[in-house]
Amino acid sequence: MRGGGWGPGAGQREGPGAGRGGRGGARRAGRGGAGRRALRGPRERAPRRASGSPPAMARAAPLLAALAALLAAAATGGDARPSKIGLRHRREVVGRSAIFSGEHFVLEETDWYLLNLFRLWWHYGISFLRLQMWVEEVMEKFMRIYKYQAHGYAFSGVEELLYSLGESAFVNMTQRSVAESLLQVGVTQRFIDDVVSAVLRASYGQSAAMPAFAGAMSLAGAQGSLWSVEGGNKLVCSGLLKLTKANVIHATVTSVTLQNTEGKPLYYVEYENEVGNGSDFYDIVVIATPLHLDNGSSGITFEGFDPPIDAAQGSFQPTVVSLVHGYLNSSYFGFPDPKLFPFASILTTDFPNFFCSLDNICPVNISANFRRKQPQEAAVWRVQSPKPLLRSQLKTLFRSYYSVQTAEWRAHPVYGPHSTLPRFALHDQLFHLNALEWAASSVEVMAVAAKNVALLAYNRWYQDLDKIDQKDLMHKVKTEL
Repeated sequence: MRGGGWGPGAGQREGPGAGRGGRGGARRAGRGGAGRRALRGPRERAPRRASGSPPAMARAAPLLAALAALLAAAATGGDARPSKIGLRHRREVVGRSAIFSGEHFVLEETDWYLLNLFRLWWHYGISFLRLQMWVEEVMEKFMRIYKYQAHGYAFSGVEELLYSLGESAFVNMTQRSVAESLLQVGVTQRFIDDVVSAVLRASYGQSAAMPAFAGAMSLAGAQGSLWSVEGGNKLVCSGLLKLTKANVIHATVTSVTLQNTEGKPLYYVEYENEVGNGSDFYDIVVIATPLHLDNGSSGITFEGFDPPIDAAQGSFQPTVVSLVHGYLNSSYFGFPDPKLFPFASILTTDFPNFFCSLDNICPVNISANFRRKQPQEAAVWRVQSPKPLLRSQLKTLFRSYYSVQTAEWRAHPVYGPHSTLPRFALHDQLFHLNALEWAASSVEVMAVAAKNVALLAYNRWYQDLDKIDQKDLMHKVKTEL
């Protein structure tokens, strides 16, 4: 539900559309990773060179590197299955969850499945079933994208992609709130306030007023079936980069300038690093970092474009994760005796507002005899909050602690209704992968965006326009089978 779930769409699917790119010699498109890196594909496989990429934000360095590799793998038809890059499923450690209102627990998980269902029914009626049916309907339509991409279809804008999956209903879900959509299908306001809002706070740090499409993606992850990688999800990034044999330029991209040669666009990319400045020409450029109004650190300028390129959509949600090694103050949650505290994960409703979620986290490598720390023992807890925790707030959550490590970044867009959805294609062969993040943000959604951009670049380069922005794709795909 929170953290690095790696869904089945993130790098496991491959299809005809992906394979054609590498065999046909289409230009690679790269992206920044940790340390703001530019990514370049092997020269011998492309007439000029692969695309340069802008710097990655510190908040998503591992994710950005993974998407760079996914994009290159999609263009080359590389086999990116977990076993191919030596990944193994990290064993799960069972732990109970609860939702805290600031004064008491509004919902507590037990060790008995049937009792959990009874409690949900007793408190909320059949709202949980209606929620599950709504999410499953959305996800069933969203999964069509993998079939489309397997046949090589791509989309130049977010609206076109959403319309191909769920027609106007999906597009409208970016304008309507989660609460409004769920109330329409019979979910009660109490269930939205207690359960749905808690899940959205933990995943996006936002409320049920956020758009329904992004909310549905978040709620789908809350139903389980996600899995993480033994050794840490960062191995997805390093493994895919190694698989693609990409040449990574450790530099910060500062500008992209349009130049035309023989009627074809050519992009002059300038970058800088510790040793000085550099530049090069590229046929295809993929911007694979968020472009938003408060992204002052990117410093990427676009020159020579008419009309000028303005891809910034809005602001990003600040998120703080604090790893605290210490003793939980179970009295704050109504358990004076810490030995009786049963929960490993705590979600919150809108109150208290100083933290969103609290988790007892486990190592990235789980041995066969590993066990969670007992509640009275010192353990490592992950606290997600909208702002850095004050010392008084830490004292509220913990009786005492040995250390606190904090990471602060802008994790997701601040979701709200937008008059227009962004486009993947900013210019003829200039693309913005993160455009899809304004509809929903997750590892799997970004993997979908990466493959879409790879296919879009390929189809545009070889003028295979019948594979771009096509209508009634379900019928077309069935007739191609």
